[in-house]
Amino acid sequence: MRATPDASAPAPDTGASAAASRRLWVMLLAFTAGFAMSQAFRTVAAILAPPLQRDFGLTPGELGLFAGAFHFSFGALQLFMGLGIDVWGTRRTMLAVFPLAIVGALLASVAQGFGGLVAGQVLIGIGCAPAFVVCTVFVATRYPAERFAALSGLVMGLGGAGLLLTGTPLAWVVEQWSWRTGFQALAVGAALAWLAVLLLVREAPEPPGGRTRPGVLAALRGYGALFTLAHTWGIVALALVTYAAFLALRGLWLGPLLVDRHGFGLVASGHVALAVSVVGMFGPPLFGRIDPGERLRRRWIAIGTLSVAAMYAVLAFSRSAAIDVGLSVVMSLVAGYIILQYADVKSAYPAHMTGRAMAVFTMAMFLGVAFVQWLTGLAASVATAQGWDPYAWVFGLVTLLLLAGTWAFVALPAPRR
Repeated sequence: MRATPDASAPAPDTGASAAASRRLWVMLLAFTAGFAMSQAFRTVAAILAPPLQRDFGLTPGELGLFAGAFHFSFGALQLFMGLGIDVWGTRRTMLAVFPLAIVGALLASVAQGFGGLVAGQVLIGIGCAPAFVVCTVFVATRYPAERFAALSGLVMGLGGAGLLLTGTPLAWVVEQWSWRTGFQALAVGAALAWLAVLLLVREAPEPPGGRTRPGVLAALRGYGALFTLAHTWGIVALALVTYAAFLALRGLWLGPLLVDRHGFGLVASGHVALAVSVVGMFGPPLFGRIDPGERLRRRWIAIGTLSVAAMYAVLAFSRSAAIDVGLSVVMSLVAGYIILQYADVKSAYPAHMTGRAMAVFTMAMFLGVAFVQWLTGLAASVATAQGWDPYAWVFGLVTLLLLAGTWAFVALPAPRR
C-alpha cells in the first residue's frame, strides 16, 4: 500500500529559503564592489602612463615599477589575507584592510614625485589584497561546490566594471582635470565599496561543517602543508604568468602602445581600453558556464594559455593599428579562461584548505603581475636605448613566459582527484 503524505508535517519554507538566497546575493555583490575597485586600481597605469611620463619624466622602467608596485604589495600580502580569512572571516578581514586602498589613492593624488606615486601604489595594493579572495572563499563556503566555477566567473565578470572606470571615464577625468583628480575619484569609489561591506555583509556564524576556526599557528602550518603537495608547484608556475599576461597589456602597455606606435590621443586610447574591458567582462562568466569539469579542465587551461601566447606573438610583430586593437579585444575575451584556474584550485584541495589555497594561488598571480610588469618595463628601457621597437620586445617576452608557464603546468604532477 502506498504511503500517504502526513498532512501535519510542515511544508518547506520556500519564502525563508528565497530570503536567505537574496541575502547571500546582496553580500556577494557588496564584496564584488570591492573587487571592482581593485580591478580599477590595478589598471590605472594604462591610462595614467602618458600624463605621468609628461609630469615626472618617467622612464619605461620607472613606469613598469609604478604599475608593478601595486601588484607586488597585493601579491605579497595574500598569505596573510588567507590566514586572516581562515582565522577571522571574510568580512572582518576586508573591513580591516581595505581602508588602506583609500589612503593610498589619496596619497598618490598629492604625490610630488616618483617616490610618492610608488608609496601610494604600495598602500593601494595592500588595501586591495583581500578583494577577490574574499569573493572566492565566500562562494566556496556559502554555495554548493558545483556552482563554484559559474559564480566565480560571474563575480569576475561583474568586477570587470572596475576596468570600465579606467577606460574612457578615467581618460575623460584626466583630460578635464588631472590625473590627481582621477586618483581622488577612485578613492571615493573605494570608500563607498567599503561602506557597502560594512552595512550589508554578515560573517558566517561558523565555518561549514561545524568546524571551529583554526588558530594563527595552525593556519600557518596549513600553508606548509600546501607546498608539500606536488601538484601545487604546477598550479603556481602557471598562475605566475596567465593573469600577468592579461594585465601586461590592459593594465600597462595598451595606452603607451596606442599612443606611441599608432599616434592615438588619450581619450581615443581610453575608448579602446573601454572596449577591451567591456568584452572582457563576458569572458569569465562564459568560461565559468562552459567549464568542462575536472577531466578536461586542465587541458582547456593549457589551450587557453597557448592561444593568448599566439596573440602576443602577433602583437610583437604587428604594425597595424587595426590588428593591435582587434587582438587586444579578442584577447580580453579569451583571457576569461583564467577563471578555470580558480575552479582547478578549488577541486585540487580539501575544503578546510580552501582559503589558504586560494590565497597562495592569488599570491602567485599577483607576484607574477608585479614581476612581469617590472621585467617588461626593463625590456622596454633596454630596447629604447638601443633604438629598437620596445613593444616587440615587451610582447615577445610575454609570449616566452606564457610558453614556459604552460610547459611547467603540463609537465609537473597534476592533482589526484
